[in-house]
Amino acid sequence: MFLAFTTVAGLADAERLATSAVEARLAACVQIDGPLQSLYRWEGAVERTTEYRLVFKCLPAQLSALEHHVLGRHPYATPEWIAVRAEAVGEKYLSWARSDLTHPPL
Repeated sequence: MFLAFTTVAGLADAERLATSAVEARLAACVQIDGPLQSLYRWEGAVERTTEYRLVFKCLPAQLSALEHHVLGRHPYATPEWIAVRAEAVGEKYLSWARSDLTHPPL
C-alpha cells in the first residue's frame, strides 16, 4: 500500500480531489487534515499559507493513475506530490482496500 500526500488552499478543493479519487477507485480512502500552516520559499520569499493536507491510500497498481488524476485536477501550478510505501499495513485493512479497489462498482 502507498500513502500519497498533497496540499490545497481550500477545503472545497480538498473534498473535490478526495471524492473524485475515491469515486474513480484510485484511492481506497482519503483523509483530509487541516487547516494547517505551511511555510516554504517561493520565488525568493518565505511564504506562510493555510492549507489542507490530503492523504490518499492506494495499492501499487493505482499509484501512477492516482498521481495523474490528482495532478491533472490540482489547483496549484506546482503541486506537492509525495508517495511513500507503507512498511506495515493491518491485514484486515489491506484486505478491505484490495477488495474495494479491485472489484467493479455495484
